[in-house]
Amino acid sequence: MPNAIRLLSFLLYLLYLGLNLSSFTTGDGIFVYSGFRGTEFTVDGKAQVLLPEGLLQLSNGTEAEAHAFYPTPLRFRKSPYAAVQSFSVSFIFGHYDDRSGYFQNLKLISGEAMRVWIEYNEEALQINVTLAPFNMAKPVRPLISATYNLSAVLTEPSYVGFSSTTGQLRSTHYILGWSFGMNRTAPALDITRLPRLPHIVREASQKMVLAVILPITVATFLIAIFLIVLLLVRRRRKYAEVQEDWEVEFGPHRFSLKDLFRATEGFNNRHLLGRGGFGRVYKGVLPKSKLEIAVKRVSHESQQGIKEFIAEVVSIGRLRHRNIVQLLGYCRRKTELLLVYDFMPNGSLDKYLYGSGEQPILDWILRFRIIKGVASGLLYLHREWEQVVIHRDVKASNVLLDEEMNGRLGDFGLARLYDHGTDMQTTHLAGTIGYLAPELVRTGKASPFTDVFAFGIFVLEVTCGRKPIDHKMHNNQLMLVDWVLDLWHEGSITDAMDSKLQNDYDADEACLVLKLEFLPTDMVQSERINPHVPYYQSLASNGTMSGLSGGR
Repeated sequence: MPNAIRLLSFLLYLLYLGLNLSSFTTGDGIFVYSGFRGTEFTVDGKAQVLLPEGLLQLSNGTEAEAHAFYPTPLRFRKSPYAAVQSFSVSFIFGHYDDRSGYFQNLKLISGEAMRVWIEYNEEALQINVTLAPFNMAKPVRPLISATYNLSAVLTEPSYVGFSSTTGQLRSTHYILGWSFGMNRTAPALDITRLPRLPHIVREASQKMVLAVILPITVATFLIAIFLIVLLLVRRRRKYAEVQEDWEVEFGPHRFSLKDLFRATEGFNNRHLLGRGGFGRVYKGVLPKSKLEIAVKRVSHESQQGIKEFIAEVVSIGRLRHRNIVQLLGYCRRKTELLLVYDFMPNGSLDKYLYGSGEQPILDWILRFRIIKGVASGLLYLHREWEQVVIHRDVKASNVLLDEEMNGRLGDFGLARLYDHGTDMQTTHLAGTIGYLAPELVRTGKASPFTDVFAFGIFVLEVTCGRKPIDHKMHNNQLMLVDWVLDLWHEGSITDAMDSKLQNDYDADEACLVLKLEFLPTDMVQSERINPHVPYYQSLASNGTMSGLSGGR
């Protein structure tokens, strides 16, 4: 019931029967307004009649009050001391509110035109308030019905009209039509003659846009700008390369990091081909040419000597030999070098020698062909190219197999070049333990003959199917060279052959190869560097060498 009393008070205040004794006019107490175009009406505050629509606007979205009155006061009593007469009021109003949008529980927030009937019965002292949507007939049951004697409230004469204010919730109120009847039912309103509610861009909504939506929009825009800038910075860092003026001459041999990044899908581990002490190798496909490549990422933290290193990389890129993996170019970023090679579909040789069984077993004919191919490649590097190229890391994992299972020497990340007829300068020790020549360990000076030493170990590795140092073995079998040499002295050198071959090999040929292996590994350096005994040249040409003898 308190809610009903509050609504009744609001509607009574909305009706607003104001007192004004100075302006008295008699009449029959009946009037009808189907719109307010061309009418005399008393207004104050923010109230006004909108033309040409004919709407009575009571508020305009501000907090100011507004009043609108029928221009002539009405008598609610037949005599000064008589009771207030019965009366009936019917009016239609529209209501725009910043919280509106739909009609709910007969609250005045629908934003649609509504119709209100207020009726007072002087005999029963009963006030009925009925509320319904604009296009509905008057309901039989009123919304509020209360007993109250208005004689204690109203005096003679009185003006009838409307009062409007928005308070804290700003809105705009309109009156579309109004009728009044004293001692009778208020005349019916002709709905077809009523003005239409205007399409209003509510000031409250505009203020909400400024107060709420605009800051959110600006904040969202700023966040979007920040994210875009952050993305661009990260993208730039991701593709950031280091390129100095002196690298311009190497332009044709340089790849863009962006292309390599896309080729390897961001160096995704799904494309990882292998890893070693000097970096990881990834498979990639260049986006434009669709060429399959292998990209090795090599750490290069020191900037000292980087110019010479890049120059050597570019020079190595000019090598052309059927048993050399083609170095296509490079890219440099921060402390990292990216070396780009031709992709070898059958992978590295060590996976076939020491694999878990997924790769097929290499027969002796294929192994011997691989050995001869690598020997041919070394001969090209040491003697046949315009400069001497020292590989410095000859081993099974750096020998790759092409489509036809031909052996190709790859990974030139440690390679060094110098002119024919000059000596190689001393450098830091590089290579893999087990393949290092004794004089290289002592002096740090690499030469073609330190490559030859490593090649001899490689030949033993391929023939015997064992690594140079096998920690699973004991005593004299720990070192591959010592073990094979002992077998040779015992007259059973072919016992060193890989057991996976199951004796399916040419014994004389295998015996010869095993003995050839000791030319680079067992001789002292003075004999090994004799230019008249290039033993790998014999292997490269026909796989034979005269003058060797000994038991099997």
